[in-house]
Amino acid sequence: MKEIVVAIDFSRGSIHALRFAINIANQLESNILMVHVYKHGSVESIYKNAEKDELKEINLRLNKLVEKHQKLLKKGTITFKVRTGKVYKEVVNQAKYSDAYMIVAGTHGVSGFEEFWIGSNAYRIVSSAFCPVITIRNGFCGTDKITKIVMPIDDTRDTRQKVPFVESLAKTLNAEVYILALTTTKIKEVHKEVDRYAEQAAAFLEKSGIKYNIVKQTVDNVAEGIIEYATEINAQLIASMTDQGLSSSKIWLGPYAQQLVNHSGVPILSIHPKEIYGINAGL
Repeated sequence: MKEIVVAIDFSRGSIHALRFAINIANQLESNILMVHVYKHGSVESIYKNAEKDELKEINLRLNKLVEKHQKLLKKGTITFKVRTGKVYKEVVNQAKYSDAYMIVAGTHGVSGFEEFWIGSNAYRIVSSAFCPVITIRNGFCGTDKITKIVMPIDDTRDTRQKVPFVESLAKTLNAEVYILALTTTKIKEVHKEVDRYAEQAAAFLEKSGIKYNIVKQTVDNVAEGIIEYATEINAQLIASMTDQGLSSSKIWLGPYAQQLVNHSGVPILSIHPKEIYGINAGL
């Protein structure tokens, strides 16, 4: 079965991420692996067994999470792993070791249990992961099913590289894809290029029987435009590329991807172009 890795620090945000992951796992029929990263030496105590006691407490709390949430997972199992080191590195390393289908992480939250936040590491997880990552802001209420996925398309060649994964996910989830053709300029050549890429993406989805819509927008701020549109149609997921090179419209620089992760109230699915190079997307 596929495995979804969930970063857990016991904050409210990470628990929301766990529940969101369970909803996806129910549709994908996947296992869940919770990963908690222990900061070695975070306990200052005169007692020699302080660190041992804290690790015992961590395992106890993780077992309670398993007990509480296992019944929500229709198929598969929920397990956990405690690792020591830097949060983002250990989450990514465990996902790689487990050959995870994706990682799910909260973007805000303070646990009161250790001196780190999954939220402060979320973008580092996104940037470092070999697999797709879904980030969820603290306060997101969750959803039983993903039925609407927003897929922005711009004028860079890499913009189409996310289409195969989105197609596969949408097919499994029986979700509709909203192709958002974005430009930040009035230059006709750029609009034509974006329209062409959007039509190619639509043709690829159509071959798989995926329902889709194409919406064209010219915006000043890409991240804000995407978030506003996704919120307007009540989408449950936005599919984004983490890094795309300079385009003629210069809309997909690193900061925009980071803005999506940090500010979107809608969960963000981040995909690296390098993850899917070599896949014959037919685009």
